[in-house]
Amino acid sequence: MPSTMLSNYDLNIADDVRAALSEDLGGYVNPLNDITAMLIDETSFAHAYIITREAGVLCGVAWATEAFKQIDEAIELEWLKQDGDELSTNDVLVKIKGKARAILSAERTALNFLQFLSGTASTTKRYAAILAESRTSLLDTRKTIPGYRQAQKYAVVCGGGKNHRIGLYDAYLLKENHIKACGSISNAVNKARAMNPSKPIEVEVENLDELHQAISAGADIVMLDNFNNEQVKEAVSIANGRCKLEVSGNITDERLLELASTGVDYVSSGAITKHVKALDLSLLIE
Repeated sequence: MPSTMLSNYDLNIADDVRAALSEDLGGYVNPLNDITAMLIDETSFAHAYIITREAGVLCGVAWATEAFKQIDEAIELEWLKQDGDELSTNDVLVKIKGKARAILSAERTALNFLQFLSGTASTTKRYAAILAESRTSLLDTRKTIPGYRQAQKYAVVCGGGKNHRIGLYDAYLLKENHIKACGSISNAVNKARAMNPSKPIEVEVENLDELHQAISAGADIVMLDNFNNEQVKEAVSIANGRCKLEVSGNITDERLLELASTGVDYVSSGAITKHVKALDLSLLIE
């Protein structure tokens, strides 16, 4: 995964890492506050590496690098794997050289970011792989860990998924309550189109009658909320390419396979960002 892709996201990696290190170090980034590391001789030099205990997809290289550098700029890192790389059990991700104190003070923060973002990327990869031979793409949602929306959106792409809207500002998603407040699907779509003609408009529908309304109103995308598989197939036939269709709700591995055969354009899943299982990583001193 090219590091230049990071520039597509509004990331504050240095600030995120500084906040995480401050949690560990008593409110601000001062390695002298690591009372356990202070047991080690100040001049002690170490070689270390980070290893994965399970297969997955790597994400978070920039965050881990920043953690080590904020503790000690002199730490040397040789990354053997990069964001988006598929990992096998016991793969070495990075070789580290520097003062032992500094390496161990940065260890947990670096691993936390790597495990968390790699977990997001790895879950995404598993879901995306099920859809790989179909025309259906996997989308993320706004169900992210507060404060880490952009980082998780980046991790989703590292895992082979695609980003839905980033937030409330870059695309319309007209849900049940928006539609009720606006009076109807057509009213909501027309107002959105008038206010921001260039923004994509997606409408959430709960039945086929609402699907017809959304298509007639000119929605770009229609989200089929909790439709069963037969209803999804019928929706694809009704839409007939006039809008993109997205399925959301009750997404499981087995259902992903079934949905891939319906011809639907997108499947969105909150699980890839909110049900994060951290990848099992360890830092070892040689």
